[in-house]
Amino acid sequence: MKRENKRKRERILLIGLMAACILSFSRADAREKPIDTIILPGSFSSLAESVSPSVVNIRTEKKIKGAGGDFHYFDQKPFRQDDPFNEFFNRFFGNNPQFDHPQRSLGSGFIVDKEGYIVTNSHVVENADKIKVILKDGKEFEATIIGLDVKTDLALIKVEAKQNLPCLKLGSSANVKVGQWVVAIGSPFGLEQTVTAGIVSAKGRVIGSGPYDDFIQTDASINPGNSGGPLLDMDGEVVGINTAIIASGQGIGFAIPVDLAKGIIEQLKKHGTVSRGFLGVSIQNISKELAEYYNIDDGKGVLVVEVVPGGPADHAGIQAKDIILEINGRKVDNSRALSSLVAETDVGKKVAVLVLRGGSEIKLHVEIGRMNDDTSPEDSQGGKTEEDLGIEVSEFTDEVGEKYNLNESGGVIVLDVEPDSQAEEAGIMHGDIIKEINHHSVKTLKDFKTLISRIKSGEQIQFFIKRKNIGFIVVRMTR
Repeated sequence: MKRENKRKRERILLIGLMAACILSFSRADAREKPIDTIILPGSFSSLAESVSPSVVNIRTEKKIKGAGGDFHYFDQKPFRQDDPFNEFFNRFFGNNPQFDHPQRSLGSGFIVDKEGYIVTNSHVVENADKIKVILKDGKEFEATIIGLDVKTDLALIKVEAKQNLPCLKLGSSANVKVGQWVVAIGSPFGLEQTVTAGIVSAKGRVIGSGPYDDFIQTDASINPGNSGGPLLDMDGEVVGINTAIIASGQGIGFAIPVDLAKGIIEQLKKHGTVSRGFLGVSIQNISKELAEYYNIDDGKGVLVVEVVPGGPADHAGIQAKDIILEINGRKVDNSRALSSLVAETDVGKKVAVLVLRGGSEIKLHVEIGRMNDDTSPEDSQGGKTEEDLGIEVSEFTDEVGEKYNLNESGGVIVLDVEPDSQAEEAGIMHGDIIKEINHHSVKTLKDFKTLISRIKSGEQIQFFIKRKNIGFIVVRMTR
């Protein structure tokens, strides 16, 4: 009994020694490898001091036509119609004079070139009659607009200074990570050189402000007057241009990624305008149903809805229903990514476009055109029919196209859907254009009838449909 107790004590002692060793090693390892997730800057002072001389306050003024002074008080006559004072009133106030009065606004910007080039938002300086730039040291300059790009809300202005001006370095927004520290500097409500700090809350935000929405969201305080100021990383490099806030929102601000701004700034500096690349296609994202229809596992890519006749894509051989996967080796995940990628490509540059067509990948070469190339739609012809599926369809004629305000080539249009029919339950709608049935092309009414006749009762039908203002969808039903 004593021997067993002795063994138990020895085992307990051994386990205790092992635990102590493990704890000791663990603590030593922790000392050697500090946790890098807890990185709190002790101060933003040195960063603010180094970059603030390059951040400017912008004050604009433009003339607005309108009644001067307080004469608008007399827009309605204060006397009865028969009152004799009306004659006196009409003589002095009847023809209310229209005066020009100034409308003033505030914004921010930052110097990007020692010669005096300054980046800001287009909405800060657009239509301004006077632009005044105030530096941190109080010096004031009159600025001129070099160029505006309303689509991205960017502007480049310039001041004439006798000495070189301090400028900020443009960093990379691609390297920005959600959760990292950022600093915003600007003039909220006219309070010059205000410094706020926070983190990157999200990337790739779409807020409906324009066709190239791709904002960095931050909780660094941004208010009216911050527009055009820089969003900086902890190295003092510009990663974004503060642009928008949500009304009544707190801790939610948006900045244009600097990678998007770089090319635009360069074009504005050289030409005063921005030329964007043009592919010549209408596109849409790949829905879950379309991914299953095309057997795309990851659902990535962009579906071509239409090809502009005579456009760059048309000349290169891109077709409607192609799925664009890559451009010059860069993967295209969605339509927004494709639009931005094409827009940033130099006009006249040849790019390799990888498309998926009929289950096979094809590489085509496209010479990028200039945005706003002329487009012209095509039409087709046809007749009518009714089917047991609960839909009435017709081929396209000029009259049908005019009636439905559609420009289409090939396919049949759904003229009517019977209530409580299979078609209605499946989701087919009046005005839908049937382009394929079970992966077989439908160009004419004859194609439609032939394909439908081959499908037996109980078999599945997949309609590949083009819907106005939506794009391509897949509707399934069982016959």
